[in-house]
Amino acid sequence: MIEVENLTKRYGDKTAVDALTFTVKPGIVTGFLGPNGAGKSTTMRMILGLDRPTAGTATINGQRYADLTAPLRKVGALLDAKAVHPGRSAYHHLTAMAATTGVPRARVDEVIDLVGLHGVIRKRAGGFSLGMGQRLGIASALLADPEVLILDEPVNGLDPEGILWIRTLMQDLATQGRTVFVSSHLMSEMALTAEHLIVIGRGKLIADVSVGEFIAQASPDTIRIRSSRAAELHRMIAGPETTIRTVERDVLEVSGVTAEQIGDTAAAHGIPLYELTHKRPSLEEAFMELTRDAVEYQATATIAEATGALAR
Repeated sequence: MIEVENLTKRYGDKTAVDALTFTVKPGIVTGFLGPNGAGKSTTMRMILGLDRPTAGTATINGQRYADLTAPLRKVGALLDAKAVHPGRSAYHHLTAMAATTGVPRARVDEVIDLVGLHGVIRKRAGGFSLGMGQRLGIASALLADPEVLILDEPVNGLDPEGILWIRTLMQDLATQGRTVFVSSHLMSEMALTAEHLIVIGRGKLIADVSVGEFIAQASPDTIRIRSSRAAELHRMIAGPETTIRTVERDVLEVSGVTAEQIGDTAAAHGIPLYELTHKRPSLEEAFMELTRDAVEYQATATIAEATGALAR
């Protein structure tokens, strides 16, 4: 379990992390989301004892990382897949780690097979592709069979097969009762991988909820209706708790009423329905909505405006 309480990090007059408090529980995959510059990497570094907090605490199973005995057996982390000597082979990198942590040599072969690097294990890490480097970083994190995993952008550079593999791996590890804390900018992947979300913006906590609750907070579910008598149906289902938007001719989007209620009303009045679709916002849409005011870096010009300026 990871427990963060009033965690704060300041660099001069800039506050990178602002009084964060949250708990990452074992048994589920917890996603860590936020716009660029939100403070995610800084938070992870403080959890791992790589940065000293200005205030507050971060503990793993009740202890600061620096106080853990055999920390690599307790915590596996991937923060920077490139943090490997480029002239060293993947095999020698892992065997050196094993030797310094008391991990049996046989475990090296196990993680090599687990991450699918057996074909390139004797090659120098400096020649690895981004995806191969990610697999080596994940192998390093898993080497000592830790109880807690902290992974920063683990799918970065992976192909579709690799993304499916790491998604399944993280879920399997969580099912074993481990604590899995993972950051990612790929909202579609987080929607498939994580059960719970910690979302921050400008260093502050925005949400600490399940994926379903996070999406529900951002926008209500809507019903898409297509009918040749849409205007007539509009008048029938209108009410103080109902929001109706005309998307295009003969197409409505409605919230505050169920698809069953709409279908029953249409049937009772002989109104034909060509579409009656329940539409739930995506995690990406919810993320964009709830972090709108916390985005630090925003484009201020369109492509057309930028192209026009060049032409002039």
